[in-house]
Amino acid sequence: MSETWTAVGSCATALAVLVAAWQMHRNTQQSRTDFEDDLSREYRELAGKIPVQAHLGSVLSEDEYTQAFSYLFRYIDLSNEQVFLRVNGRVNQATWESWSDGIKSNLSKPAFSRAWEEVKKKAAPSFQELRILEAENFKCDPMQWAKPKRRLFARGCRF
Repeated sequence: MSETWTAVGSCATALAVLVAAWQMHRNTQQSRTDFEDDLSREYRELAGKIPVQAHLGSVLSEDEYTQAFSYLFRYIDLSNEQVFLRVNGRVNQATWESWSDGIKSNLSKPAFSRAWEEVKKKAAPSFQELRILEAENFKCDPMQWAKPKRRLFARGCRF
């Protein structure tokens, strides 16, 4: 009889460990989702300060560009941070793909492109993650850059 209770106790312990592991996994996923949502909220707040014409791909007047430059710079800095976060595995694949598409799209628009070119010239050693992503034409997953084992499987990526 005591062997039965020992077996039941062992099964209950194993089940409790599995439940605890599952809860930790779910909490980690939820924390990552909350973190990604916070960055998306930061992007939306920042995007609201950049002239609509810039988002629509129109060329800004010199005054409009000058007034918007600090927000465009912050957007570039946020984009670089997003790449850095992906390098370090802090955002999931689906979120990264969405962010990467958005960064590529925005940097192709005249106001964003002009600001990015200016930042690259004036902040030469900075924004390395975004520079590499752009040089790779947004085709590489930055998470591949940080993991030596993954480099073996990364095709077409420069490290």
